[in-house]
Amino acid sequence: MSSTRGADTTLQAQFAHAAREFKVPQSVLMAVSFHQTRWEDHDGRPSTTGAYNVMGLTRVVPGDTARSSDHERPPHHHMRGDPAVPESSAARRAPAALNTDDPRLHTLDEAAWLIGEPVDAVRTDTRQNIRAGAALLAHYQRAATGSLPAEPGSWYPAVARYSQASDARDADAFARRVFDSVRSGESRVTSHGQRLALPADPRVRTAAPPLATTASAAECPAALSCDFKPADPANYNVATRPADGFGIRRIVIHDTEGSYDGTVSEFQNPENEASAHYIVKGDGSHVTQMVATKDESYHSDNKTVNMHSLGIEHVGYAIEDGSWFGEQLYETSAALVKYLAQRFSIPLDRDHVFGHDEVPGILDGRVATMHWDPGPFWDWNHYMSLLGAPAATAGAAQMPQAGQVVTVVLPFTQANQPPLTYGGKDVAPRPANFGYLYATAAATTPLTDPYMPKAVWNHGATWGDKVITGTRYVVADASGDWTAIWYGGRKAWFHNPGGRFTSVLTPSTPSTAVVLKAKGTTAVQVYGRAYPEDAAYAGTGVPVQSSNNTPLTKYTIPAGQAYLAIGEPVAGDYYYGGPALGTLVRGAQTFYPIRFNHRIAYVRTADVQQAPPATPTPLVAKPPVGASPAAVPKKP
Repeated sequence: MSSTRGADTTLQAQFAHAAREFKVPQSVLMAVSFHQTRWEDHDGRPSTTGAYNVMGLTRVVPGDTARSSDHERPPHHHMRGDPAVPESSAARRAPAALNTDDPRLHTLDEAAWLIGEPVDAVRTDTRQNIRAGAALLAHYQRAATGSLPAEPGSWYPAVARYSQASDARDADAFARRVFDSVRSGESRVTSHGQRLALPADPRVRTAAPPLATTASAAECPAALSCDFKPADPANYNVATRPADGFGIRRIVIHDTEGSYDGTVSEFQNPENEASAHYIVKGDGSHVTQMVATKDESYHSDNKTVNMHSLGIEHVGYAIEDGSWFGEQLYETSAALVKYLAQRFSIPLDRDHVFGHDEVPGILDGRVATMHWDPGPFWDWNHYMSLLGAPAATAGAAQMPQAGQVVTVVLPFTQANQPPLTYGGKDVAPRPANFGYLYATAAATTPLTDPYMPKAVWNHGATWGDKVITGTRYVVADASGDWTAIWYGGRKAWFHNPGGRFTSVLTPSTPSTAVVLKAKGTTAVQVYGRAYPEDAAYAGTGVPVQSSNNTPLTKYTIPAGQAYLAIGEPVAGDYYYGGPALGTLVRGAQTFYPIRFNHRIAYVRTADVQQAPPATPTPLVAKPPVGASPAAVPKKP
């Protein structure tokens, strides 16, 4: 790769040089890049939408759309999460083909032509990519106004066009974010360790054209461009949420594993029994709502989760050659989630905003086949920061002690690039959101899940040996630089030198952690869903559900282990829907949702008791969070 990163000049200098060369205000150039990639070059690899390097220039050719066939299962099919409903064997509709001749998918080619450099150089070299992005901005500005003004606020036309949005409202949303950054400033250290700063210039004003107000049935924040394309009624349950105690408690993050058009088509196919409340386009330019928030969407393959959550799909792929999600997608999604969280009083934390990979299988036969999107390359640290609730906050320096509650704080940088395989080949190293777990305090025996005993230890879909950043656990043991947590009924060890990859819960926030232990000496049963007891169905007209109160038989919580509740106890319930409003059956038995392993689970409130977390002991300062994990998984 020919990138000049780390060579003669820094990224900061490259932005300055390109701004002078092409007469683009440096603040505009840097702000555009920030809202495309956060100044990351991603080692010249493409994003999920075919964008490259720090300026997010696009290049999508026909071969790029021929996705590999190694995905273990279709991205969406039978996400209802209710085994009492027979599954159709009908094939899914073929997704709509992507028009790779669209000029908006070839901004890298155009920009390379403008500066007279080879396409590969613009794709891989940060200096040439920044020069090309500056030249393209200047080209757009000249076409719109006939001049290259020195005043940053006059560059609204060029910035709006750079978004490549097909709708004026979408383009305006991007431009407003860019100029908000010009006014307020930005600074960060990239995953490669480069520190960049965009000084604030609060005097900048833009002459944005007035946009016509358009009526939309979509439930969206005003700042986003949204529309409503209804899913087929067979793919969701009409309901009355949050009325009548039918609460919306969580938001589940998905990726589509397919195109936007193909996903819309799937959700409008009545044979699929799958949908989501929202789809965010891969470039973040637009949001499509497909199911009203009051209704139960079939998005997670778990009836309990579906009943009490909102599902948001993001156009992209968990693991592909181009598998980084663009900044506009993160920003648009975060704006949508903040709106929904405020509207339905959903706490903005990793206990209430989590991935499809954290949703449990409802019964034994459904655990191993559960989906694992949005995958290892979804940046939870950054996403939660956009929500105003950072997922990983480094605490006081200390090695965790048994009984304490810790948040896992893995860096999403080059310091954390655990090896992965997928589709029979190694995945190119890149920052990831997880760390590996082991059966002992050594990187020799990867943890295995009883439902996935033959899983490849470092395969992307093997979730039983991984711990995700931002999640919280009770410490089970410590040995040197190794920490063990209670995880899936066992001790699970991870390398934690100096305590740099955990943040210990402080005594000032005891209300944020409810630690649960088994009552007595009998192991506690663990459930994949929270249904009412059989007797609760009497007189409702709703049949008792198949395996209604069957636990996950390979999971238990032995006496002495401790797990963290991720919400208040909830009554077991079941919503019996249909074309008309259905019946909500609510039982007397209650459940705690807990963080059990990589996924959540449920335990009966009657089976557990609360136990206070251990009090932390102040120790010495630990190394920076960005330091590299020393333990590298070894092949068994």
